[in-house]
Amino acid sequence: MSTEYDEVVAALEGRGFTRMVFDIRKIKDLMDVLGSPQRAYPAIHLTGTNGKTSTARMIDALLRAHGLHTGRYTSPHLETVRERISLDGEPISEERLVETYREIAPLAELIDARNTESLTYFDMTTAMAYAAFADAPVDVAVVEVGLGGEDDATNVIDAGVAVMTPIGLDHTEWLGDTIEDIAWAKAGIIHKGATVISALQTEEAMRPILERSVEMGATLAREGSEFGVVQRTQAVGGQVLTLQGLHAIYDEIFLPLFGAHQAQNAALALAAVEAFLGDQVRPELVVEGFAQVDSPGRLERVRSAPTILLDGAHNPHGMAATVSALEEEFSFRHLVAVVAVLGDKDVSGLLDLLEPVAARIVVTQNSSPRSMPVTELAQIATDIFGEDRVTVAETMPDAIEEAVVIAEEDTSGELSGVAVLITGSVVTVADARKLLKR
Repeated sequence: MSTEYDEVVAALEGRGFTRMVFDIRKIKDLMDVLGSPQRAYPAIHLTGTNGKTSTARMIDALLRAHGLHTGRYTSPHLETVRERISLDGEPISEERLVETYREIAPLAELIDARNTESLTYFDMTTAMAYAAFADAPVDVAVVEVGLGGEDDATNVIDAGVAVMTPIGLDHTEWLGDTIEDIAWAKAGIIHKGATVISALQTEEAMRPILERSVEMGATLAREGSEFGVVQRTQAVGGQVLTLQGLHAIYDEIFLPLFGAHQAQNAALALAAVEAFLGDQVRPELVVEGFAQVDSPGRLERVRSAPTILLDGAHNPHGMAATVSALEEEFSFRHLVAVVAVLGDKDVSGLLDLLEPVAARIVVTQNSSPRSMPVTELAQIATDIFGEDRVTVAETMPDAIEEAVVIAEEDTSGELSGVAVLITGSVVTVADARKLLKR
């Protein structure tokens, strides 16, 4: 890594990596002084509680298969901030990241000087993404909301296609205590005349989406009505799908990801691309695009003998999808889970879902300052799993080592059908990935 790049990363992190300030006016001001780079290209904007990053990666792959230059903005990252800003499917280079930051930083300081609160880390990376996309230039931007929707920094973009993945209870301290409140916050990315592509939602989540769509004169397409998954069968390394799109049925789509939730994400992605490209969508390029998809940290296999899987499920909705995929796609006879979570999550709800499929659990902490203390997590885990099935490890390296030992001991050295699942947070996955990918 270059010294300049390290300095930029440090400057960004100096703004408070986890600091939350929902004041969209500051980034609007910054975009204005930058010359509104976010207006230089059309966009597809994604929000929801789970599945945003996987769906964004699928949309990106489909658009690139059709010959378009893409910019993709997702968060959080697993290893490097460069992952958040992708150009044509590849993380932005260190050099380009440095150049973009140097262009924006002096203007950001002007905005900071006018306000009591400075621009956040997320504000800055969002501005950098939009500027980098304009400079590239890209044909289309695929943008994932950071948190919520209406007041999220990404919402300075006026996207023609708005995608709503399934909405559930999460981030209640910022978005509201009910699914309806959360859905109202997320529906704020629906702008005038947009096409809205919505996953199957509960009635209380769908109501705000419908009302906002009517208010904005937006066209709404719903999973199960206008598009959806017709059929899915397991295959080696993933699944084969038949998808009903907005305009046609697409057969024999190989998706190299596991689980019904990823099939649902694929249906959403396809409908979003159809809404964007219209009659330019070609079935053979849809097949080609989906075959290229990957989604790091989503039931990602990083080791064999025993199998080690990484999964970023961090709320009950996400864990339900993960557990369903484990039961359906993998025939593990013995699974040991390594879990570290953030303190503001529904940890009991998450562990209740994990308990039936995990023989043992090793609890630890991740590197986030918001990580739940291991003693607190151990108490919750003991209440659900029972004392005999819970092991405590103070650090992630110890937790992984302990889990592998337990997996091997409990199966008398016969490692087929034995696995370790590392889960509970994207930060947990990032920490484990750094250790296991060395």
